[in-house]
Amino acid sequence: MELEQFGALRTAEGLAALDAAARVAGGDPLAAAAALRSAGVPGGLAAAALTQAELRRRATRKFGPAAAGMFFTRAGLEQATRQVVADRRARRLRAAGVSTLADLGCGLGADALAAARTGIRVYAVEADPLTAALAEANAQAAGLADLVTVECGDATAFDVAGVEAVFCDPARRRAGTGRRIFDPNSYSPSWDFVTGLAERVPRTVVKVAPGIDHALIPPGAEAEWVSVDGDLVEAALWCGELAELPRRATLLKERHPAAHQLTGTGAREAVVGPVRRFVYDPDPAVVRAHLVAELAADLDATLADPTIAYLYADAAQPTPYARCLEVTDVLPFSLKRLRALLRERRVGRVEILKRGSALEPERLRRDLRLTGDQPASLVLTRVAAAPTVLVCRPAA
Repeated sequence: MELEQFGALRTAEGLAALDAAARVAGGDPLAAAAALRSAGVPGGLAAAALTQAELRRRATRKFGPAAAGMFFTRAGLEQATRQVVADRRARRLRAAGVSTLADLGCGLGADALAAARTGIRVYAVEADPLTAALAEANAQAAGLADLVTVECGDATAFDVAGVEAVFCDPARRRAGTGRRIFDPNSYSPSWDFVTGLAERVPRTVVKVAPGIDHALIPPGAEAEWVSVDGDLVEAALWCGELAELPRRATLLKERHPAAHQLTGTGAREAVVGPVRRFVYDPDPAVVRAHLVAELAADLDATLADPTIAYLYADAAQPTPYARCLEVTDVLPFSLKRLRALLRERRVGRVEILKRGSALEPERLRRDLRLTGDQPASLVLTRVAAAPTVLVCRPAA
């Protein structure tokens, strides 16, 4: 979408086209386009309205009902913070006493809107003119225009001296191609600028990719990994006065306000022992935060391989930080032996979990040639460096 197309969508004719598109979106795109053309909507406007209607439909997962009145680009939606994550971050900033915030690299405005909903005055900066215009429109649609000012410009040129805190979400995709950037030194703004913010503003938060190397975390910063409904969605660095402890794993649910948080140093090592009756599969936020040892201590559990984040215990304990399965069989991996065992148990449906295994789950599922009517869970892993498969069932 171009700025001119976005401007057309903001006119009375464009708003009517958006309403019409919302009624026909989600089905056959050719039929939807024909329906808008038959209603007298010009072709270009119809295409733009249908694109927005489809993006709004997809955005419901991240933004809930509010998505119906927002504007998106495909790339912007992919990179936007989920509302449940942005809201929690905003509440933490507000609880820390923040009343003015610079949002550098605001994208479509998800974090700026979340902060404004808590009463924080936000100065948002976005380099791309279209994205900046969409962020401004989203603030207006949310009724927060009096608390959110959007500026199209260079985030590195913004004067942060006049705000109490900074939130920075550097671009992690290449312009033009949309390919992910895994090296923080290639972020925009640069990694040096981003990490230098903490020296200029006492309260700084930086959103980073969940796969960030722990060696790149600035000294004294708190690194937090966040999952939503079991999916690892982001990591953030809380710097300066906002840093409370070295590592945090935060588990959220899309439709539940409560958060579960596991904290620690990230430097502990769990005890290694044999496979035991129950296996725990930790949430990915716990694994990425290097807090498996802290979880192991809570569960009286051990690792079976020092490099694999499955935990083993003699008792099943309820925990929000891991899924628990009961181990019925432990086999050195052999397709022939595994197939025979599952046939003997009349297993016809399997879920396949894996860590430390190069096997492709779907190929293994085909190779097993299952024919029974019973379910089972297979855990492909290593035990004392040896390829191993655990046959499991849900823990009582």
